[in-house]
Amino acid sequence: MLELILGTVFIIYILFIGQLIYGFNRMKRFSKKEFTPKTSFSIVVPFRNEKENFPNLLHSISLLNYPKELVEVILVDDDSEEVFSVQYSVFSLKVIKNIRKSNSPKKDAIEAAIQVAKNDWIITTDADCLVQKDWLSIYDQYIQENELEMVASGVCYVPKNGFLSAFQNLDFLSLQGATIGSFGINQPFMCNGANFAYSKQFFKELNGFQGNNSIASGDDVFLLQKAVSVTPKKVGFLLSKESIVATKPVENWTELFQQRVRWASKSTGYSSVYGKLLALVVFGGNLVWILSFFLWLLGILDQNIFMLFVALKFLIDFNLLFKTANFFESKLQYMLASSLLYPFFSVAVAVYSLFGNYSWKGRNFKK
Repeated sequence: MLELILGTVFIIYILFIGQLIYGFNRMKRFSKKEFTPKTSFSIVVPFRNEKENFPNLLHSISLLNYPKELVEVILVDDDSEEVFSVQYSVFSLKVIKNIRKSNSPKKDAIEAAIQVAKNDWIITTDADCLVQKDWLSIYDQYIQENELEMVASGVCYVPKNGFLSAFQNLDFLSLQGATIGSFGINQPFMCNGANFAYSKQFFKELNGFQGNNSIASGDDVFLLQKAVSVTPKKVGFLLSKESIVATKPVENWTELFQQRVRWASKSTGYSSVYGKLLALVVFGGNLVWILSFFLWLLGILDQNIFMLFVALKFLIDFNLLFKTANFFESKLQYMLASSLLYPFFSVAVAVYSLFGNYSWKGRNFKK
Protein backbone atom coordinates (compact mmCIF):
# COMPACT_ATOMS: atom_id res chain seq x y z
CA MET A 1 0.00 0.00 0.00
CA LEU A 2 2.81 2.41 0.93
CA GLU A 3 4.67 1.69 -2.31
CA LEU A 4 1.46 2.26 -4.27
CA ILE A 5 0.87 5.71 -2.74
CA LEU A 6 4.46 6.82 -3.24
CA GLY A 7 4.52 5.37 -6.75
CA THR A 8 1.30 7.15 -7.71
CA VAL A 9 2.72 10.54 -6.71
CA PHE A 10 5.89 9.84 -8.69
CA ILE A 11 3.88 8.83 -11.77
CA ILE A 12 1.84 12.05 -11.60
CA TYR A 13 5.09 14.01 -11.26
CA ILE A 14 6.62 12.25 -14.27
CA LEU A 15 3.50 12.85 -16.35
CA PHE A 16 3.53 16.59 -15.59
CA ILE A 17 7.25 17.02 -16.30
CA GLY A 18 6.82 14.88 -19.42
CA GLN A 19 4.07 17.23 -20.54
CA LEU A 20 6.43 20.19 -20.15
CA ILE A 21 9.08 18.36 -22.19
CA TYR A 22 6.47 17.76 -24.88
CA GLY A 23 5.57 21.46 -24.80
CA PHE A 24 9.23 22.45 -25.01
CA ASN A 25 9.63 20.28 -28.12
CA ARG A 26 6.62 21.96 -29.72
CA MET A 27 8.10 25.44 -29.39
CA LYS A 28 9.70 26.74 -32.57
CA ARG A 29 12.88 28.76 -32.39
CA PHE A 30 12.51 32.23 -33.83
CA SER A 31 15.16 33.26 -36.35
CA LYS A 32 16.32 36.78 -37.01
CA LYS A 33 16.04 38.24 -40.48
CA GLU A 34 16.23 41.67 -42.08
CA PHE A 35 13.32 43.78 -40.91
CA THR A 36 12.55 47.51 -40.86
CA PRO A 37 12.30 48.50 -37.16
CA LYS A 38 8.94 49.98 -36.20
CA THR A 39 8.29 49.24 -32.54
CA SER A 40 9.23 51.98 -30.06
CA PHE A 41 10.48 50.71 -26.67
CA SER A 42 10.76 52.23 -23.23
CA ILE A 43 13.33 50.15 -21.33
CA VAL A 44 12.29 50.21 -17.67
CA VAL A 45 14.79 49.33 -14.94
CA PRO A 46 13.63 49.56 -11.31
CA PHE A 47 16.64 49.69 -9.00
CA ARG A 48 17.71 49.96 -5.39
CA ASN A 49 21.40 50.22 -4.48
CA GLU A 50 22.77 48.89 -7.78
CA LYS A 51 25.71 51.24 -8.21
CA GLU A 52 28.14 48.42 -8.99
CA ASN A 53 25.90 46.72 -11.57
CA PHE A 54 24.66 49.71 -13.55
CA PRO A 55 27.80 50.42 -15.62
CA ASN A 56 27.67 46.93 -17.13
CA LEU A 57 23.95 47.08 -17.89
CA LEU A 58 24.11 50.56 -19.40
CA HIS A 59 27.14 49.59 -21.48
CA SER A 60 25.26 46.60 -22.92
CA ILE A 61 22.27 48.85 -23.66
CA SER A 62 24.56 51.36 -25.41
CA LEU A 63 25.58 48.60 -27.84
CA LEU A 64 22.00 47.88 -28.93
CA ASN A 65 21.58 47.64 -32.68
CA TYR A 66 18.37 49.64 -32.86
CA PRO A 67 17.34 53.15 -34.02
CA LYS A 68 17.99 55.66 -31.24
CA GLU A 69 14.76 57.52 -31.91
CA LEU A 70 12.77 54.36 -31.07
CA VAL A 71 14.36 53.79 -27.66
CA GLU A 72 14.29 55.47 -24.27
CA VAL A 73 15.68 54.20 -20.97
CA ILE A 74 13.84 54.88 -17.71
CA LEU A 75 15.66 54.09 -14.47
CA VAL A 76 13.40 54.11 -11.42
CA ASP A 77 15.19 54.76 -8.13
CA ASP A 78 13.44 52.86 -5.34
CA ASP A 79 14.83 54.77 -2.36
CA SER A 80 18.48 53.87 -2.93
CA GLU A 81 20.95 54.60 -0.16
CA GLU A 82 23.77 54.99 -2.71
CA VAL A 83 24.40 58.03 -4.86
CA PHE A 84 24.17 57.14 -8.52
CA SER A 85 24.56 59.33 -11.59
CA VAL A 86 24.68 58.62 -15.32
CA GLN A 87 27.52 60.39 -17.06
CA TYR A 88 26.54 59.62 -20.65
CA SER A 89 23.96 57.60 -22.57
CA VAL A 90 23.65 56.76 -26.26
CA PHE A 91 19.87 56.60 -25.92
CA SER A 92 17.45 59.01 -24.29
CA LEU A 93 17.66 58.32 -20.56
CA LYS A 94 15.89 59.60 -17.49
CA VAL A 95 16.15 58.73 -13.81
CA ILE A 96 12.94 59.10 -11.80
CA LYS A 97 11.96 58.44 -8.22
CA ASN A 98 9.65 55.60 -7.29
CA ILE A 99 6.17 56.55 -6.14
CA ARG A 100 5.22 54.13 -3.37
CA LYS A 101 1.53 53.32 -3.10
CA SER A 102 1.36 49.58 -2.38
CA ASN A 103 3.19 46.71 -0.68
CA SER A 104 5.12 46.07 -3.89
CA PRO A 105 8.01 48.50 -4.52
CA LYS A 106 8.86 46.99 -7.89
CA LYS A 107 5.30 47.16 -9.23
CA ASP A 108 5.06 50.75 -8.03
CA ALA A 109 8.33 51.53 -9.81
CA ILE A 110 7.14 50.05 -13.10
CA GLU A 111 3.85 51.94 -12.87
CA ALA A 112 5.73 55.17 -12.16
CA ALA A 113 7.84 54.58 -15.28
CA ILE A 114 4.79 53.82 -17.43
CA GLN A 115 3.26 57.12 -16.38
CA VAL A 116 6.15 59.04 -17.97
CA ALA A 117 7.03 56.59 -20.77
CA LYS A 118 6.68 58.14 -24.23
CA ASN A 119 7.01 54.95 -26.31
CA ASP A 120 4.42 52.33 -27.23
CA TRP A 121 6.07 49.28 -25.67
CA ILE A 122 7.41 48.74 -22.15
CA ILE A 123 10.28 46.27 -21.80
CA THR A 124 11.57 45.53 -18.32
CA THR A 125 14.91 44.25 -17.16
CA ASP A 126 16.99 44.35 -13.96
CA ALA A 127 20.04 46.37 -13.01
CA ASP A 128 22.21 43.26 -12.63
CA CYS A 129 21.48 42.07 -16.17
CA LEU A 130 23.22 42.23 -19.54
CA VAL A 131 21.37 42.49 -22.86
CA GLN A 132 22.54 41.50 -26.33
CA LYS A 133 22.96 43.90 -29.26
CA ASP A 134 19.96 42.46 -31.18
CA TRP A 135 17.71 42.28 -28.11
CA LEU A 136 15.26 44.92 -29.32
CA SER A 137 15.62 44.02 -33.00
CA ILE A 138 14.44 40.45 -32.50
CA TYR A 139 11.61 41.61 -30.21
CA ASP A 140 10.49 44.08 -32.87
CA GLN A 141 10.50 41.43 -35.59
CA TYR A 142 8.59 38.96 -33.39
CA ILE A 143 5.98 41.57 -32.46
CA GLN A 144 5.47 42.64 -36.07
CA GLU A 145 5.19 39.10 -37.42
CA ASN A 146 2.82 37.85 -34.72
CA GLU A 147 0.79 40.97 -33.83
CA LEU A 148 1.13 40.41 -30.09
CA GLU A 149 0.59 42.68 -27.10
CA MET A 150 2.77 40.85 -24.57
CA VAL A 151 6.02 38.93 -25.04
CA ALA A 152 8.17 36.97 -22.58
CA SER A 153 11.65 35.69 -23.33
CA GLY A 154 14.56 33.77 -21.86
CA VAL A 155 16.89 34.60 -18.99
CA CYS A 156 20.11 32.80 -18.07
CA TYR A 157 22.83 33.13 -15.46
CA VAL A 158 26.26 34.56 -16.15
CA PRO A 159 28.51 31.47 -15.70
CA LYS A 160 30.49 31.20 -12.46
CA ASN A 161 32.52 28.43 -10.88
CA GLY A 162 31.59 26.48 -7.77
CA PHE A 163 28.80 24.28 -6.47
CA LEU A 164 26.54 27.15 -5.36
CA SER A 165 26.50 28.67 -8.84
CA ALA A 166 26.03 25.27 -10.47
CA PHE A 167 23.15 24.42 -8.12
CA GLN A 168 21.23 27.63 -8.69
CA ASN A 169 21.90 27.41 -12.42
CA LEU A 170 20.26 23.97 -12.55
CA ASP A 171 17.33 25.26 -10.49
CA PHE A 172 17.00 28.30 -12.76
CA LEU A 173 17.18 26.14 -15.89
CA SER A 174 14.32 24.03 -14.53
CA LEU A 175 12.21 27.19 -14.15
CA GLN A 176 13.08 28.36 -17.65
CA GLY A 177 12.31 24.91 -19.02
CA ALA A 178 8.94 24.90 -17.27
CA THR A 179 8.23 28.38 -18.63
CA ILE A 180 9.00 27.43 -22.22
CA GLY A 181 7.22 24.09 -21.91
CA SER A 182 4.06 25.69 -20.51
CA PHE A 183 3.90 28.03 -23.50
CA GLY A 184 4.30 25.00 -25.75
CA ILE A 185 1.17 23.36 -24.33
CA ASN A 186 -0.77 26.64 -24.30
CA GLN A 187 -0.77 26.84 -20.50
CA PRO A 188 1.62 29.75 -19.85
CA PHE A 189 1.74 30.77 -16.22
CA MET A 190 5.30 31.96 -15.59
CA CYS A 191 7.85 34.39 -17.02
CA ASN A 192 10.74 36.53 -15.79
CA GLY A 193 10.56 40.30 -15.35
CA ALA A 194 14.22 40.58 -16.34
CA ASN A 195 13.08 40.00 -19.94
CA PHE A 196 9.41 40.89 -20.35
CA ALA A 197 7.62 43.27 -22.73
CA TYR A 198 4.09 44.51 -23.27
CA SER A 199 2.37 47.38 -24.99
CA LYS A 200 1.54 50.32 -22.77
CA GLN A 201 -2.06 50.27 -23.99
CA PHE A 202 -2.45 46.57 -23.15
CA PHE A 203 -1.08 47.18 -19.65
CA LYS A 204 -3.75 49.83 -19.12
CA GLU A 205 -6.49 47.58 -20.54
CA LEU A 206 -5.49 44.93 -17.98
CA ASN A 207 -5.62 47.54 -15.19
CA GLY A 208 -1.95 46.93 -14.58
CA PHE A 209 -1.09 45.25 -11.30
CA GLN A 210 -4.48 45.87 -9.77
CA GLY A 211 -5.59 42.84 -7.78
CA ASN A 212 -2.15 41.58 -6.77
CA ASN A 213 -0.22 44.60 -5.52
CA SER A 214 -0.45 43.35 -1.94
CA ILE A 215 2.19 40.74 -2.86
CA ALA A 216 5.65 42.31 -2.94
CA SER A 217 6.94 40.53 -6.04
CA GLY A 218 5.20 39.11 -9.09
CA ASP A 219 5.29 42.06 -11.47
CA ASP A 220 5.83 39.46 -14.18
CA VAL A 221 3.79 36.29 -13.48
CA PHE A 222 0.61 37.96 -12.23
CA LEU A 223 0.49 40.31 -15.20
CA LEU A 224 1.13 37.40 -17.57
CA GLN A 225 -1.60 35.27 -16.00
CA LYS A 226 -4.04 38.16 -16.12
CA ALA A 227 -3.30 38.66 -19.82
CA VAL A 228 -3.63 34.94 -20.60
CA SER A 229 -7.01 34.80 -18.84
CA VAL A 230 -8.29 37.69 -20.97
CA THR A 231 -6.70 37.33 -24.41
CA PRO A 232 -4.26 34.39 -24.61
CA LYS A 233 -3.67 34.86 -28.35
CA LYS A 234 -2.05 38.24 -27.68
CA VAL A 235 0.65 36.64 -25.48
CA GLY A 236 3.75 34.89 -26.83
CA PHE A 237 7.16 33.55 -25.86
CA LEU A 238 10.13 34.65 -27.95
CA LEU A 239 12.35 31.57 -28.21
CA SER A 240 15.46 33.12 -29.67
CA LYS A 241 19.10 33.14 -28.66
CA GLU A 242 19.39 36.83 -29.62
CA SER A 243 16.73 37.83 -27.09
CA ILE A 244 18.25 36.06 -24.06
CA VAL A 245 19.14 38.32 -21.13
CA ALA A 246 21.91 37.28 -18.71
CA THR A 247 21.68 37.93 -14.98
CA LYS A 248 24.05 37.41 -12.04
CA PRO A 249 23.72 34.44 -9.67
CA VAL A 250 23.51 35.26 -5.97
CA GLU A 251 26.60 35.14 -3.79
CA ASN A 252 25.63 32.89 -0.86
CA TRP A 253 23.15 30.23 0.27
CA THR A 254 21.19 32.56 2.54
CA GLU A 255 20.56 34.98 -0.30
CA LEU A 256 19.58 32.10 -2.59
CA PHE A 257 17.12 30.75 -0.03
CA GLN A 258 15.54 34.20 0.47
CA GLN A 259 15.27 34.73 -3.29
CA ARG A 260 13.61 31.37 -3.88
CA VAL A 261 11.22 31.95 -0.96
CA ARG A 262 10.22 35.24 -2.56
CA TRP A 263 9.58 33.48 -5.87
CA ALA A 264 7.71 30.59 -4.25
CA SER A 265 5.50 32.92 -2.19
CA LYS A 266 3.83 34.07 -5.41
CA SER A 267 2.39 30.63 -6.21
CA THR A 268 -0.47 30.93 -3.71
CA GLY A 269 -1.64 34.03 -5.56
CA TYR A 270 -1.67 32.41 -9.01
CA SER A 271 -4.86 32.78 -11.03
CA SER A 272 -3.62 29.99 -13.32
CA VAL A 273 -5.11 26.66 -12.26
CA TYR A 274 -2.41 24.82 -14.20
CA GLY A 275 0.30 26.86 -12.49
CA LYS A 276 -1.09 26.05 -9.03
CA LEU A 277 -1.46 22.39 -9.92
CA LEU A 278 2.09 22.14 -11.26
CA ALA A 279 3.49 23.83 -8.15
CA LEU A 280 1.61 21.30 -6.01
CA VAL A 281 2.82 18.35 -8.12
CA VAL A 282 6.47 19.50 -7.99
CA PHE A 283 6.20 19.97 -4.23
CA GLY A 284 4.61 16.52 -3.89
CA GLY A 285 7.26 14.88 -6.06
CA ASN A 286 10.09 16.32 -4.00
CA LEU A 287 8.38 15.58 -0.69
CA VAL A 288 7.78 11.95 -1.64
CA TRP A 289 11.44 11.68 -2.70
CA ILE A 290 12.47 12.78 0.81
CA LEU A 291 9.99 10.44 2.49
CA SER A 292 11.19 7.56 0.32
CA PHE A 293 14.78 8.32 1.28
CA PHE A 294 14.08 8.15 5.03
CA LEU A 295 11.82 5.11 4.68
CA TRP A 296 14.64 3.37 2.85
CA LEU A 297 17.13 4.34 5.58
CA LEU A 298 14.76 2.88 8.18
CA GLY A 299 14.41 -0.32 6.19
CA ILE A 300 10.70 0.21 5.60
CA LEU A 301 10.96 0.79 1.84
CA ASP A 302 12.63 -1.78 -0.37
CA GLN A 303 15.96 -0.57 -1.76
CA ASN A 304 15.10 -1.56 -5.34
CA ILE A 305 11.88 0.45 -5.22
CA PHE A 306 13.70 3.47 -3.77
CA MET A 307 16.41 3.30 -6.43
CA LEU A 308 13.71 3.04 -9.11
CA PHE A 309 12.06 6.22 -7.79
CA VAL A 310 15.41 8.03 -7.69
CA ALA A 311 16.33 6.93 -11.22
CA LEU A 312 12.98 7.85 -12.75
CA LYS A 313 12.94 11.31 -11.18
CA PHE A 314 16.54 11.95 -12.16
CA LEU A 315 15.95 10.89 -15.78
CA ILE A 316 12.78 12.95 -16.32
CA ASP A 317 14.33 16.02 -14.68
CA PHE A 318 17.54 15.58 -16.66
CA ASN A 319 15.58 15.40 -19.92
CA LEU A 320 14.00 18.83 -19.35
CA LEU A 321 17.24 20.30 -18.00
CA PHE A 322 19.27 19.00 -20.94
CA LYS A 323 16.90 20.52 -23.50
CA THR A 324 16.86 23.85 -21.67
CA ALA A 325 20.62 23.93 -21.16
CA ASN A 326 21.14 23.13 -24.83
CA PHE A 327 19.05 26.13 -25.85
CA PHE A 328 20.80 28.49 -23.42
CA GLU A 329 24.21 26.95 -24.17
CA SER A 330 24.70 26.38 -20.45
CA LYS A 331 26.79 23.66 -18.81
CA LEU A 332 25.17 21.09 -16.53
CA GLN A 333 27.59 20.71 -13.62
CA TYR A 334 27.31 18.84 -10.31
CA MET A 335 24.14 17.15 -11.58
CA LEU A 336 24.21 14.18 -9.21
CA ALA A 337 25.01 16.18 -6.07
CA SER A 338 22.42 18.82 -6.98
CA SER A 339 19.72 16.22 -7.67
CA LEU A 340 20.27 14.75 -4.19
CA LEU A 341 20.20 18.13 -2.44
CA TYR A 342 17.44 19.73 -4.50
CA PRO A 343 14.39 17.92 -3.01
CA PHE A 344 15.40 19.03 0.51
CA PHE A 345 16.07 22.59 -0.63
CA SER A 346 12.87 22.81 -2.69
CA VAL A 347 10.59 21.49 0.05
CA ALA A 348 12.20 23.76 2.66
CA VAL A 349 11.65 26.78 0.40
CA ALA A 350 8.04 25.80 -0.32
CA VAL A 351 7.11 25.23 3.33
CA TYR A 352 8.88 28.37 4.56
CA SER A 353 7.22 30.49 1.84
CA LEU A 354 3.79 29.59 3.25
CA PHE A 355 4.49 30.94 6.72
CA GLY A 356 7.77 32.87 6.86
CA ASN A 357 8.88 36.35 5.90
CA TYR A 358 11.64 37.15 3.45
CA SER A 359 14.12 39.94 2.79
CA TRP A 360 14.57 41.68 -0.54
CA LYS A 361 16.89 44.58 -1.35
CA GLY A 362 17.43 45.33 2.33
CA ARG A 363 13.73 45.24 3.21
CA ASN A 364 11.64 42.65 5.04
CA PHE A 365 8.33 41.50 3.62
CA LYS A 366 5.57 39.48 5.25
CA LYS A 367 3.83 36.60 3.52
